[in-house]
Amino acid sequence: ERQMTEIAIDHTPTDITNLGARLLAHLDPDGTLTDDTDRKRRRQLYVHRQRADGTAKLTANLTPEALARITMLLAVWAKPGMNNPDDPESPCGSIEDADPDTVAAAAERDDRTPAQLNHDALNALLKAVFEDGLLGKSHRGLPVQLIVKADLNDLIREAGLATTATGTLIPITDLITLAADAQPWLAVFKDATAIPLYFGRGKRLATREQRLVSFARPDGEICSTPDCDLPATHVEMHHAQLDWGLGGLTDITDLAPACPKHNRMVGDQPGQYTTRMVRDGADEGRCAWRLNTQPGAPPNPERINRRPDLPRRFAEHLHQVRTDIHGPDEASGEQPRLQLRQVIDLRNASDAEATLASIMLAIAYPRV
Repeated sequence: ERQMTEIAIDHTPTDITNLGARLLAHLDPDGTLTDDTDRKRRRQLYVHRQRADGTAKLTANLTPEALARITMLLAVWAKPGMNNPDDPESPCGSIEDADPDTVAAAAERDDRTPAQLNHDALNALLKAVFEDGLLGKSHRGLPVQLIVKADLNDLIREAGLATTATGTLIPITDLITLAADAQPWLAVFKDATAIPLYFGRGKRLATREQRLVSFARPDGEICSTPDCDLPATHVEMHHAQLDWGLGGLTDITDLAPACPKHNRMVGDQPGQYTTRMVRDGADEGRCAWRLNTQPGAPPNPERINRRPDLPRRFAEHLHQVRTDIHGPDEASGEQPRLQLRQVIDLRNASDAEATLASIMLAIAYPRV
């Protein structure tokens, strides 16, 4: 304490912090004043929400053990010339396993910052982990892979956004690059499919194929409960038409995605939910939820989760407004291309907010 007081007389607050840390290192070289319990309590890693441009911030407070591992990773993977996604001739993996001449040539072309080198090294490691199957084979019935859903029209015109099973939005241009090494799945609806999707009473739990087809539905990327936005990687397959215990069937036409919380809230008591699959009309194949009321009270209306409809409704409204202002673009026949910022900002908006925002954007939207 005497030394710190003497230091404070002649040094700035920043100097005091640094000199105090060095003094503590002399007094406690083994780190016993801050024990493992404190370090474990402070450990954390946050993946923040996607920004309007599709990127997201990652913040962490690492334990010494995790820090030692990640710094070692960056020491051998985050070298200039290594794991460069913009250079097709850049070696992948550790610099120790790469050809020195190839690395040197790639380093000459490498203009990335140190932070970008770190990012690309971590991304390359995660890619290798996925390819090696180290994450396991299945999670909630879905394969532990990068599962992405895209609209065929967006793929054809190479514009728009695709949705992953975790709820992340990926530009179509990036998806096309990922698809070069992907295993394709084709979801076929209605009457034609070679994949067994109807099991009746033969199985209680949905199969992997049923989970994939459920995610491929227009509303399959999140829980079907109104206003819930939990992504497909965290949902269960709910026997929506009739509960399994009451004789329900494990058929794709009777199943709907539901998060564990809302799946447990289905029942015949007040305050619980009653569900059914819509069999016809514009909402055919979707799950309708009704909150049960007290005996004698008027029934609540059925509700359907409309969150997955926002991007489509926004695109339709924007196209209609542009058509009203400029007339149909018969020459190109192209639909207006949505900006990433517009879609992400409206994903969690209410209907009124989405409509107002789309009108404002339509007015300011430049004609292509």
